[in-house]
Amino acid sequence: MIEAAMIWNEPNNKSHWDTALDRGWNGYAEMAIAAAKAVRAEHPYLPRVLGGISPIDPAFMCNMAALGVLDHMDVVAVHGFPLDWNLWEIHEWPGKLDEIRAVTELPVWVTEVGVSSFGAEQVQAWGMQRTAELLIGRTPRIHWYSLYDLPRTWEATTRHKEAEGSSYYRHFCMGILREDGTPKLALEAFARETPELGLCQWFHFEDHRLDQAVAWMKRLRVRHLRTGLSWADSFRPNALAWFDRQMDALAAFDVTVTFCFTPEHRGIAPHHTSPPQIKEEFAEFCGTMVRRYVRNTGVAVDATRTAAE
Repeated sequence: MIEAAMIWNEPNNKSHWDTALDRGWNGYAEMAIAAAKAVRAEHPYLPRVLGGISPIDPAFMCNMAALGVLDHMDVVAVHGFPLDWNLWEIHEWPGKLDEIRAVTELPVWVTEVGVSSFGAEQVQAWGMQRTAELLIGRTPRIHWYSLYDLPRTWEATTRHKEAEGSSYYRHFCMGILREDGTPKLALEAFARETPELGLCQWFHFEDHRLDQAVAWMKRLRVRHLRTGLSWADSFRPNALAWFDRQMDALAAFDVTVTFCFTPEHRGIAPHHTSPPQIKEEFAEFCGTMVRRYVRNTGVAVDATRTAAE
């Protein structure tokens, strides 16, 4: 079942939202509010989650509050990768959660956290164990990024470019399974922490790994999954058939669905990170997806309950 709807992914990260086109995030705020209203119109209880922020920035959260966005959200979310990208250490995780809790009363979920095996698989396995120790019981949702490594054939550049140096290549090695589906050392560590640890796994359009991923997640006793439905993909031929197949395959899990990615022809600029020309079009996509894939059970999801409970 779908347990939450997330509005965009990392809106304060220039690799996911073009701040050159939307300085101050006023456009994002208007779009997020419209989308949140559309979700609520389709379902009276489904939690609406502010797109997980990266970096973890209390000032950005205060801006979202000032712009009225948090009035239409039920949960906020953060992403952190202290062993790979962030300028803070892994033991600071509890403090990072407290920084956000100091500026909002909404529950704080960790919807992406991970460690790359780029340097050594042993580092990833240790990082997973330490992350579990630091986060389980302190936040209602923890989504490990990710199940699979990224395909090595994909482009390895972002808008951060040389500011990131070679560190972006670490992004290709975040899975507990290699690209070919064989397990890494961290798989065993992850299995010891489920179902308290969930997963974040993005499936690209007509992803051939979907059925294999479902089999692995069931074997690993995963309960909570975060994935996405792309607004840009919705314009592809046979898009709804793929969305139906994806969501049907994931029906056994409690899924947080992230709605994001602007179609090139519907953005202010022709890029998936662009603010849309018409915010209501993104909101309509969100509402349509909720109407299609969320059963209106009349039961509210408790966004504050920790997995450990």
